[in-house]
Amino acid sequence: MTTDAASPSPAPRRPSARFLLSHPAHFIALGAGTGLSPVAPGTAGTLWAWVAFLVMQQWLSPAALGGLILAGLPVGWWACSVTARHMNVADPGAIVWDEIIAFWLVLWLLMPAGPFMQATAFLLFRFFDAAKPGPVGWADQRFKPLPGQPRWWRAGWGILFDDLVAAFCTLLAIALFMRMG
Repeated sequence: MTTDAASPSPAPRRPSARFLLSHPAHFIALGAGTGLSPVAPGTAGTLWAWVAFLVMQQWLSPAALGGLILAGLPVGWWACSVTARHMNVADPGAIVWDEIIAFWLVLWLLMPAGPFMQATAFLLFRFFDAAKPGPVGWADQRFKPLPGQPRWWRAGWGILFDDLVAAFCTLLAIALFMRMG
């Protein structure tokens, strides 16, 4: 959907519990409601991802978890695109699927890791995602739609991309730390 420069674009929509449950894409993109957190929704989504991963690994093999993460990328792209379009915001803070899938990837590649290493990964990931240093900042801007001409598929990918780069930076920092230690 694109907006015409002559017509005003609709006002951004704030998410609510009703919005969360109004479409399957909203439920996915808003992380089963964790994106509705009034404080630090990205952190809430990442914490939910951590707990969900620990629960899932009790029943799923590493290969099945990898398959779930792989399937979660296109599903998440769709969910983030639809939800951003319905909210009329290119990268709403309430969308936390990007944190969830990226942190699952970190944990999947890091396991079996103890609680200290998992917590370190959590803190590093949150740092890279929130502060957006270097390549994460570049990735955050790379797929932003042009003002007045949102391309929602592009916005959906952009929502995911910077978090995937943050996951890579997290894993790289941990690998460098382990190599030096």
